[in-house]
Amino acid sequence: MVTMDKIHTYYIEVRGRIDEPDLNATSPIQMAVAGTDVDSMRLTVYTDQSGLIGLIRHLHGLKLAILSLTCKS
Repeated sequence: MVTMDKIHTYYIEVRGRIDEPDLNATSPIQMAVAGTDVDSMRLTVYTDQSGLIGLIRHLHGLKLAILSLTCKS
């Protein structure tokens, strides 16, 4: 069960590309690039649900469209 205040591993796939150092330079939470395709990238992040919401807003501000979001408890 996913709870709001516990730290979980989230996998996020976004459409668009950005270098990991540039991505993390202004990010509220540090992310790891887990892989890239021609026009998308997969990110791994460890955070709670409120951190995830801030991160989604950050990715939106960078004009990266979210393709999928998965939580591993």
